[in-house]
Amino acid sequence: MAETIFFCTSCGHESGKWLGQCPGCGEWNCYAEQPAAPRKKKKGGPAPRRGAQAVPVTRAAAMPAIRLTTGLEGLDRVLGGGLVPGSLVLLAGEPGIGKSTLLLQVAAELARDNGPVVYVTGEESAEQVALRARRIDGLHEGLLLLPETSCDAVLSQLEALEPRLVVVDSVQTAVLDDIDAVAGSVSQVRQVASRFQHFAKTRGVPVVLVGHVTKEGSIAGPKLLEHLVDVVMSLEGEPGHDLRALRAGKNRYGTIAELALYSMTGRGLEPVQNASAWLLEDRRSGAAGSAVAVALEGSVPLLVEVQALAAPSVLGTPRRVAHGLDSSRLALLLAVLERHAGISFADRDVFVNLVGGLSLREPALDLAVAAALVSSAADLPLASELAIFGEIGLLGEVRAVSRAAERVREASALGFGRVALPTRDANGKLELPSTAIDTVADLPRLLEAGD
Repeated sequence: MAETIFFCTSCGHESGKWLGQCPGCGEWNCYAEQPAAPRKKKKGGPAPRRGAQAVPVTRAAAMPAIRLTTGLEGLDRVLGGGLVPGSLVLLAGEPGIGKSTLLLQVAAELARDNGPVVYVTGEESAEQVALRARRIDGLHEGLLLLPETSCDAVLSQLEALEPRLVVVDSVQTAVLDDIDAVAGSVSQVRQVASRFQHFAKTRGVPVVLVGHVTKEGSIAGPKLLEHLVDVVMSLEGEPGHDLRALRAGKNRYGTIAELALYSMTGRGLEPVQNASAWLLEDRRSGAAGSAVAVALEGSVPLLVEVQALAAPSVLGTPRRVAHGLDSSRLALLLAVLERHAGISFADRDVFVNLVGGLSLREPALDLAVAAALVSSAADLPLASELAIFGEIGLLGEVRAVSRAAERVREASALGFGRVALPTRDANGKLELPSTAIDTVADLPRLLEAGD
């Protein structure tokens, strides 16, 4: 009888029997049964193994950090300057969001400038990928398509081809012949990822894995997959919108604060050159419930329209709906407005939306969200030339945020003549004669600044 073992689908913890709660991560009902990998019988004593040699950290620090530029604006910034040789990158996203298109564009650019690139496709035929490559102007002799799901066969060909980049689309379709489990299972995914990691580290070739996501939005497979790779990136977007946001959730070679925005077109993903102007293109000034927030994602200041609607509710429990914002943050702001500004939303349904399909989690949006809510509740529009940013505390105070000068300059460059910001962020350091500065210390002062 074949031996089986149980894996935690959340963190990859192994157990010889089924457990209700994982001792590794604390999740409940997360164990899946998989056949155990066969153990190799050793003859005689253990074979001597020569591992890597220890080197002084000073020598390692002196080694040049050479990166491969992808040729796609924004992606290099999210990666921290480009692809690091020997790195293992995981790109995840919803079905149809544009993961394959993005990586095919990168593969075509690198093949044109740096040499052979292997695109391993386990979900589509070579002909289907070639049709997409023709559409995005990615036909090049250096781009090699490998329609194969066997990990052993892929690695065998990679050893002979010596590519500059490997793209595996996707890691859930690749299988190892010596593991008795279906493709996409816990044991297959983690062993396949381990094999590609070994190839990347020993050959110095960057490998990009495409990962599926679950219906909850998390990356499918064991949590060990995210720990194993060097970079975890996600491609996000709302259905019905052309905007795509690329951000890193983990990056061993750079920051995770950067954001790249793209527009999905018939010729692939195109970088959004002026993100703020693009997001405000359809804004209707003079409407109650609309406020312009100045957010900051990495090194890029963004002006985005916040729309709020506070309508009388016929339900016993009014609805609270947030698109592009944290719903718990919205509940907090409503409570603070009621306690410190005297505005009650207990009998109103509240809807808040970031226009353009963008999702942001920056605290500096608080002040603009509060201003939009007050504007909608009072049915009074805010000044059309006003931009707002600042964090709101539980006591109704407005807290300072980072890099206020850059935010003000971005608002001024787009023609906003007034900026409402936390008092401590002003401090006489903002010198823009064309922009009036309204300092906000608490919520009552916000109501005056919005006039």
